[in-house]
Amino acid sequence: MSEAGSSRGEIFVVDDDPAVRGTLSVILCRDGYEVVCFAEGASFLGAARAREPACVLLDVYLPGRSGLDILKELNAEEYPAPILMISGKGDIPMAVEAIKHGALDFIEKPFRGSTVSTCVQAAIGARSRRANGNALDGIPALAGRKSLTKREGEVLGQLVIGASSKEAAAQLGISPRTIEIHRAHIMGKLGAKNVADLVRIVMSERRGL
Repeated sequence: MSEAGSSRGEIFVVDDDPAVRGTLSVILCRDGYEVVCFAEGASFLGAARAREPACVLLDVYLPGRSGLDILKELNAEEYPAPILMISGKGDIPMAVEAIKHGALDFIEKPFRGSTVSTCVQAAIGARSRRANGNALDGIPALAGRKSLTKREGEVLGQLVIGASSKEAAAQLGISPRTIEIHRAHIMGKLGAKNVADLVRIVMSERRGL
């Protein structure tokens, strides 16, 4: 753990592999964060409900309840801290499912220290930007269509101003791949064939056409 008075915030790491917990602790403590580790979900949930960390790193596979099940529960409670899922390369479909249920992004195993640092800093930064403004400002209600999640609204807001996936990812603090996942979900909900069609739908709604 970092020295008292120098911490940039508390980060929860939830993984049943002690080697992964140790590696993440070294990386994040080096970056100046206070790290609290959990080997399973029950103890993590108890701590998460008692206090709010700056960020959570949550493994997909845990003994007992899966990381995805825990994520769904926290998302239903509108848990405010950003959650990054940790997944192996073969777990990407599950990681994509996690994004649908509120995960901000995912970190693939094996990971590099620089990747972890970048993802955590981006997640915390994106949370601060969301706290200072409404991501859905300027986006019409899109009456008669399935409602978008707050994060999908953020991505849509970037798409309608012409931001590329890379530009949107940098602004929102997530990876370009995650932007693509959200974009696919948005187009499915709004019945858009492509990004141009998506922009047309939004602009038509905005003009009340």
